[in-house]
Amino acid sequence: MKTNINRRRSLLLFAAATAIALGGCGRQDEAKPLVALEIDPRTTCDLDGMLLADYPGPKAQIHFVGVAAPMFFCDTVELFNTLLRPEQVRAIAGVFVQDMGKADWEQPRGHWIDAKTGIYVLGSKRHGSMGPTIASFAQEAEAQAFAKQWGGRVLRYAEIKPEMVDLSGGALHDSKM
Repeated sequence: MKTNINRRRSLLLFAAATAIALGGCGRQDEAKPLVALEIDPRTTCDLDGMLLADYPGPKAQIHFVGVAAPMFFCDTVELFNTLLRPEQVRAIAGVFVQDMGKADWEQPRGHWIDAKTGIYVLGSKRHGSMGPTIASFAQEAEAQAFAKQWGGRVLRYAEIKPEMVDLSGGALHDSKM
């Protein structure tokens, strides 16, 4: 009888320890924050195959739920065109753009921010990899200063509409690709 009690107690302790260990593993994965991946000389745009490092202007990336690698874009217009299409139904874990208040326009590296918190300048004279682009910023003051220097209209993420990100002015007419 004492052996059965000890065996039951051991099994219960083992089951409890296993549940705690497995539960802890799941929480660690869930707690891990999503971060943008940095581009390297071989990183290509998922839409057109262009090397991101070879072109000026802000870059972007979408992280889809259940997909290890992000979808990279050589231009923010491509990003918004993809996000705002009605057929885009995949679950999104995160979207990142570069803060052009900190990144070098000609060779942007790093300075990734959550796209939903970004401030954008549409219609400036500065061009990205596909021609006219949407400049992305973390700070509204930097977006306002950019718009004052280069022209354009300052917008928030939710204010960007599908008709503002038509690719027919850039990607479809790029003869250098």
